[in-house]
Amino acid sequence: MRIEMNAPQRALALLVAGIIAAASAATGDVVEGNPTSTVKVTIYEDLQCNYCQSLRTMLDEKLLPKYGKTVAFIHHDLPLSRHVWARQAAMVGRWIYEQSPRKSFVYRRELLDEQEHITPANLKAWLREFARRNDLSDQGIIDAMSDPRMATLVDQDIQLATARGITKIPAVYVAGKSFIETIIYDDLAKTLDDTLAR
Repeated sequence: MRIEMNAPQRALALLVAGIIAAASAATGDVVEGNPTSTVKVTIYEDLQCNYCQSLRTMLDEKLLPKYGKTVAFIHHDLPLSRHVWARQAAMVGRWIYEQSPRKSFVYRRELLDEQEHITPANLKAWLREFARRNDLSDQGIIDAMSDPRMATLVDQDIQLATARGITKIPAVYVAGKSFIETIIYDDLAKTLDDTLAR
């Protein structure tokens, strides 16, 4: 999936990126695996993206079982403008992470699995049902869809991705290497094994 941006947008993003990068530690990264690990996998994703759903499956079935205790998987939201509910879903994801990191990954997993059935018209109902099943505030989860603070966190990720020149998702970065759109497990695992061995 391709993200379109013009030259002024890229220039502005580069200017803002330095400021945002300095503040990003305070925003609270969304981290799965071992948050204290020096080996970090940075992931840019969109919760309405089928390629990102494939990556989520790989995380659950292969990457986290093998590397979850030794690697930090840092998630950044990059909702594409053509995905009509992805930005609000990302904002809700940030709110859930603040309530319970574990529940936030359940949310990401379930939402990605159900993305083909979710529309702007039924998103709120889906979120309310998720809140009920996971002991989260029904009102809180809906309010997160328009929470300016959650919007700022997502926008910071978008600006950092734009400054980094990311045009396809998912985008995965580890040890100076990038894996874009179609992620091959063996390639990523080899890089992680080599990095952990150093």
